[in-house]
Amino acid sequence: MTTNQGLKISEDEFSLKAGERGPTLLEDFHFREKMTHFDHERIPERIVHARGFAAHGEFQPYESMKEYTKAGFLQSPSKKTPVFVRFSTVAGSRGSGDLARDARGFSTKFYTDEGNYDLVGNNIPVFFIQDAIKFPDVIHAVKPEPHNEIPQAASAHDTFWDFVANNQESAHMVMWTMSDRAIPRSYRMMEGFGVHTFRFVNEKGEAHFVKFHWKPVLGTHSVVWDEAQKVNGKDPDFHRGDLWEAIENGNYPEYELGVQLVKEEDEHSFDFDILDPTKLWPEEDVPVKIVGKMTLNKNTDNYFAETEQVAFHPGHVVPGIDFTNDPLLQGRLFSYTDTQLIRLGGPNFHELPINRPVCPFFNNQRDGYGRQTINKGPVAYHKNSMADNTPEPATKEEGGFEHYQERVEGHKIRARSDSFKDHFSQATLFWNSMSAAEKEHIINAFSFELGKVESKDIRQQVVDMFANVSLDLAKGFAKAIGVKLPEGPGSSVTKSSPALSQENTKKKPDTRKAAVLIGDGFNGKEINAVLKELKKLGVQTEIVSDSQGTIKGSDDTELEVDHTFLTADSVLFDAVYAVGGSRAEKTFYRQAAQFVHEAFFHYKPIGASHEGEALLQLDNMKESPGVVIGGTPREFSKNFADAIASHRFWEREVI
Repeated sequence: MTTNQGLKISEDEFSLKAGERGPTLLEDFHFREKMTHFDHERIPERIVHARGFAAHGEFQPYESMKEYTKAGFLQSPSKKTPVFVRFSTVAGSRGSGDLARDARGFSTKFYTDEGNYDLVGNNIPVFFIQDAIKFPDVIHAVKPEPHNEIPQAASAHDTFWDFVANNQESAHMVMWTMSDRAIPRSYRMMEGFGVHTFRFVNEKGEAHFVKFHWKPVLGTHSVVWDEAQKVNGKDPDFHRGDLWEAIENGNYPEYELGVQLVKEEDEHSFDFDILDPTKLWPEEDVPVKIVGKMTLNKNTDNYFAETEQVAFHPGHVVPGIDFTNDPLLQGRLFSYTDTQLIRLGGPNFHELPINRPVCPFFNNQRDGYGRQTINKGPVAYHKNSMADNTPEPATKEEGGFEHYQERVEGHKIRARSDSFKDHFSQATLFWNSMSAAEKEHIINAFSFELGKVESKDIRQQVVDMFANVSLDLAKGFAKAIGVKLPEGPGSSVTKSSPALSQENTKKKPDTRKAAVLIGDGFNGKEINAVLKELKKLGVQTEIVSDSQGTIKGSDDTELEVDHTFLTADSVLFDAVYAVGGSRAEKTFYRQAAQFVHEAFFHYKPIGASHEGEALLQLDNMKESPGVVIGGTPREFSKNFADAIASHRFWEREVI
């Protein structure tokens, strides 16, 4: 292995650092060449996170965080800060579907009075690798294979799993991507994480290590894999449309900002390295302190000008927020600016309206592609006398940014700290924390993904690797993919973290969609009463029938049809309410039966009344959990809304 100049490379695993746990050094020409080449591989689409969707909003603290940080936007509960949030998939191109099994980007730009602050995160709190020098490798592995550009937006292929098996630091992240977290129900029902360990620094210069969390007010929910595949076919813009529609309807998505804080003196008090980006801080050990709320309340006016041109960078910070020596974060501080230079055509991407700070900015930078500022006068250097030495650096009292003064010493070395070498204990922690249904979904995900891998040797390597996480897990998918069952003691880790299971998330019916299957001759008075009650309870209903236009009830009540069975599908709804009608034709019931059966198969809440109850005879649905029938309109609506809040009924037997 050599550089592009032919220099032989002695190490390709570790970036050059000042000490094993020290910061990455700018003189690491090999890392810079490798990362620069990677950052410039695609024009003009983002290399990763290409398929995104975004919205505007505002953030407001619940309390002052002055004790921990001097960041201005976190000082007062009366302070509102504009934000722009971009959600995205990671692996797929701009033309891929929304429901790929993938990590999701969750990046927030705060337009603060002290400059822009970017919290550039994901919906998973850890990552595949520990050192940024390996980022091109993991993305090369997960992207479509270069000889045939297949498969799109999928990790179910040989090169990705070959990377996993031979880079075992990926074990924890793989557990998350094989879980339901990788196929979210909605951007509105998805957690966000800063991933890295950062620092809060207060006015006294005192520091705390900090991890950032976004907690959706609606709870964290997912779809099932069969459903995800069908949604991608029926509506590849499902997540985009869901976010856009919610904001247009005034159902503004809300997320609470939480922080985990660790004192400087407690840095080495855990059984893992808190700077390791493949590790999380269990919430039971380090509680999440909820400090504010973000509300997304405005859609974009122009997708390209805003969503496509927005430029995030983890190095865009404000006084009171600083970095640590996390080697993945250190590399990202270089990579993001480099990426924007090629993607947005030059150094002036900060002048695009979506990236421009709301506070004034002055410096001696001039010219370049896309320059919009017309600078006056001859002076563009520091120090100077011709312009009274302006602009000049701000003092600490004036809000000038000062890096946290951390003692760094050590030999220049390409290595990784021994404290980063445990790759399996937190992967086991994640497995131990899952419910029985979630564990089954993870086993099924491994079985599907590895079932697409052609090399039996790679399949066996992955099974043997994940036997270190859990023998039950590895044996569960080994049989399905036709390789030898693993042997060995497995993991001795027994600890679990209930916060990691989506079974323990918030459950409410608000903004959930129910398809109402109605045919001619329905009971108008009663059905109208149910629809009104469901609306009061926060459930959104849409009428589905066998033709568009209006349908008449038995009492000549009329309802406008929103969708036909041809344009709608059960996978696009959270629940189904089967009503039927005394004058509905056989074709209606044939299509409605298929609609209801698929929703039942995906463990969704089912409601039925009147002629619609006949649709429950298949699979003995009436006796199953999550199926609601009977009662007054108010009683039925309350029971149905409660079932919708439960999201899924995993205990249901489906055929």
